Amino acid sequence: MSAPFRPKRKLVIGVIHLQPLPGSPKWGGNLKSVIDHALADAMAYERGGVDAVIVENFGDAPFTKAGVDPETIAAMSAAGSSVRAITSLPLGFNVLRNDARAALALCAACGGSFIRVNVHTGAMLTDQGIIEGNAYETVRYRERICPAVSIFADVHVKHAVPLGDFEIEDSAHDTLDRGLADALIISGTGTGVAADLDDVQRVRRACPNAKILLGSGITLDNVGEFLRHADGVIVGTSLKRGGKLFQPVDPRRVAALVKVARA
Repeated sequence: MSAPFRPKRKLVIGVIHLQPLPGSPKWGGNLKSVIDHALADAMAYERGGVDAVIVENFGDAPFTKAGVDPETIAAMSAAGSSVRAITSLPLGFNVLRNDARAALALCAACGGSFIRVNVHTGAMLTDQGIIEGNAYETVRYRERICPAVSIFADVHVKHAVPLGDFEIEDSAHDTLDRGLADALIISGTGTGVAADLDDVQRVRRACPNAKILLGSGITLDNVGEFLRHADGVIVGTSLKRGGKLFQPVDPRRVAALVKVARA
């Protein structure tokens, strides 16, 4: 059963980037190997002291802007259940590019506590085309199958630009107040690219009581500055060996970043 996720301190969420899954162009034909890599990363994050982990189908590029295929959900369920079995850390799901229903279903099946939604409200022009948020369906579906699960929603998500002349403050208000997101995520322009600190400060001033998370580009060097204005970070790339995206998670890098985040 999913449990509420309401941390009271600065939050560090480690990203488990799954290798290509069945049905994707780079699928290697060995799901056990995919799961073994996910478990190794999960254990490294736990040893390093993170507060939670989030599983995402990062290796499945190119992504669909709509619902993912059944084999993707099945493989992510196998990986998520395996991660759940070896750690008591809160577990989240991000089903790329924007399948919030699948992420919620995975939480219900695997004991997850939160999801990440790239486009929850509004519309974004992305490399998958135009993606429209569907907070109406997402929030109602959550109430049916896993009402305790938290929705962490991006505002002007990475690898995308907003359709329409919306200031980031306006989009943040809509995501929080009309989309009923439990936390807002601010990211940079792409994977591994830090957010604009001015954007973070603007959202903080506009939504002073919101939970704000940083969704990309967090490193040991900048985490302290960003956490002056935010409540937590979702981080993966800089915690890999050598800071390389496709390398395994390095628990020493994790521990060093967590230490600064706690300071």
